[in-house]
Amino acid sequence: MSSSDNDVRTALRSAFAPHTVTTDPAELESHSVDKGPLEHWQVHTPLAVVFAESVADVQHLVQLSAHHGFPLITRGAGTSVSGGANTTAGSVVLNLTRMNQILAMRPEDEVAVVEPGVINADLNTAAAQHGLMYAPDPASYRTSTIGGNVATNAGGLRCAKYGVTRDSVLALDVVLADGTLIHTGQATFKGVAGYDLTSLFVGSEGTLGIVVGVTVRLRHLSQHTETIAAFFDELTTAAQGVLDIGKARVQPAITELLDHRTMLALDEAQGSDLATRGNTLLLIQTDGHGAGIEAEIIREALRALGATVSDPGSTESERLIELRRHARGDGVVTEVRVGEDVAVPRSRLVDYIRAIQDLAVEHDVQLKVVAHAGDGNLHPTFSVPSSELATEPDSTNDQHSTEEHHDDDGAPASAMSRLHAALDGSVRIALEMGGTITGEHGIGTYKLRWLDWEQSTEVIELQRSIKNVFDPDYRLNPGRAIL
Repeated sequence: MSSSDNDVRTALRSAFAPHTVTTDPAELESHSVDKGPLEHWQVHTPLAVVFAESVADVQHLVQLSAHHGFPLITRGAGTSVSGGANTTAGSVVLNLTRMNQILAMRPEDEVAVVEPGVINADLNTAAAQHGLMYAPDPASYRTSTIGGNVATNAGGLRCAKYGVTRDSVLALDVVLADGTLIHTGQATFKGVAGYDLTSLFVGSEGTLGIVVGVTVRLRHLSQHTETIAAFFDELTTAAQGVLDIGKARVQPAITELLDHRTMLALDEAQGSDLATRGNTLLLIQTDGHGAGIEAEIIREALRALGATVSDPGSTESERLIELRRHARGDGVVTEVRVGEDVAVPRSRLVDYIRAIQDLAVEHDVQLKVVAHAGDGNLHPTFSVPSSELATEPDSTNDQHSTEEHHDDDGAPASAMSRLHAALDGSVRIALEMGGTITGEHGIGTYKLRWLDWEQSTEVIELQRSIKNVFDPDYRLNPGRAIL
């Protein structure tokens, strides 16, 4: 059945304690969107927000959703950059941030059991007391939740060596669309009984069930690390450096690439001086007992390409790791930006960077490139000066006239149309090179328009069939991931 909005609110207030349900306009507004772009999306104000404090709360809310027919949008810290937590018409938001307990820490097994609202950084702090770490470390690790990381199969700086979230999740507790609680997986590193439902739920963006418990694998926290800062004159030479490190058969824990425009933005926001020291920065960290040996092999390979490389024991390099985490989030108020998180085979890094550089020139937009270069995951960002949008259609930028670019009807192309043409082009190029439209941010609501560029009709329909099994009424996070 489908109840009226007032009936839904009345049912929620009757079912939950007053401090766990809100219809406050400010709270509703803040819960209606996440950090993702809002192009191609109409913002809807949810009917209410429920702050679950237990598995029973989640089950009860799901059962109310089934009875009254309202969509249920599950949300953690709201750090998604793909619209994964954007609300739909008539929906109720399930906020899981109060379910934030570390339920078990078993150092000898190198396993922890956590609730979905546990902050990534808090889990790492607790694990560090036992000489362990939780490997996935997205840039938002200080605020993003483990539940949100599971929903998007989040990555981070250490992915090339330690893998993404799926590689660190052993078992899940999941509430299904009818309120049933199930447990998938096991607390052992090996386990092949039945279909791998745990992996199916990881990255499903809340569309198949609501994760209420996560058993994670922990890794050894290295007491030995070496961080290398290598500055290059050319972006593509730095990308070649990533390949040469691989040829030397060294596997760094972190391999990050920042181009000149990114360094300029960081310098302005953080007071650093990166852009004065080179055109591109390759930031690398080795770990483990052989960290020093591996670092020296890397230094030799990068110096052979003409890089200016930091010396062993440099304390500055550690600060650069932290600066890297701000590399995409530092906004420039004088710019309008669009960007994505494509991935390509690592062997195509150089080709892809050259191609999108040409694309930026073709569409008369600026380009910044940040990359988890060790696993081929790039974050190209295209931008135009804000002033250009204010003066269209006759504005010009420093290098090219907008009159050089035209829409299909022959009129001068607007700045926004050029930005989106460049963005679409960057996605198509990644796919042509054997890559993907998203390396770690998920599809959300923003990238649905590109999904059929990557996946065949048969594959998409198969995924929808899976959705029909788990959520036949399409109440769990509708309108995202595959729908």
